[in-house]
Amino acid sequence: MLMVELERIRKLLGDFGLSTAAELLDARLEEASQHEMTYATFLCGLLDTEEQARKRRSEETRLKLSRLPHRKTLEEFDFAFQPSIDTRLMKELSTLAFVARDENVIFLGPPGVGKTHLAVGLAMKAITAGMTVYYASLAKLIADLKKADDQSRLERRWRVYTRPDLLIVDEVGYMQLDRSSAELLFRLICERYENGSIILTSNKYFSDWGELMNDTVIATAVLDRLLHHAHVVNIRGDTYRLKDRLKTGVNIVPPVNIPAINGPA
Repeated sequence: MLMVELERIRKLLGDFGLSTAAELLDARLEEASQHEMTYATFLCGLLDTEEQARKRRSEETRLKLSRLPHRKTLEEFDFAFQPSIDTRLMKELSTLAFVARDENVIFLGPPGVGKTHLAVGLAMKAITAGMTVYYASLAKLIADLKKADDQSRLERRWRVYTRPDLLIVDEVGYMQLDRSSAELLFRLICERYENGSIILTSNKYFSDWGELMNDTVIATAVLDRLLHHAHVVNIRGDTYRLKDRLKTGVNIVPPVNIPAINGPA
């Protein structure tokens, strides 16, 4: 009779979508018997296990959908190598309060100083906290939207970039935008303005964005919305990728520093 009841319970758990609880039912019953647990303690433990498994599956799914280029964390970043970074600001950003307030984060600096690592590190924290994230380099973002436009599905494709809690736009400044590309970027910034957070990385002065977009009016409009609620992190230092070579005494030509820019916080 007991076996019949156990099979019935296991089937019901499976029917309700509690697959982990169903799988671990026998082990949890054995544990409960050995420790003389109350019914409430047993049930709570079984459901806690199910909840933890669901969170892990959800996190892994959101990680895959985020398209992050890697899974580097903030804890892995060598802040001692980049002393120009305001670590107090980074600690504040790591709380993700900026996402709750629909604010933006902009990492500025020459190539190789860790801008993408920091952006991904914040994204990893957001995913762990249950948020949705999407990553794209500016070049891939523009190419994707133009392709969707050519296939008459641009409006549907917009949702990929407007729905996530946090959007990362990486490598702004490595390609010069034509008029249509600049207009697509402007529309994206407008649609997420005060509706969703953006983390953007760039190797360009803000004063160079007019040239970058081939239109100072569009560039001004983009920066006006992007910087209205923004935290700007300037990174001035040696390339992060060559830090091991520097430790061995190998000399390299230092990148051009980007001076501090006091963007609104």
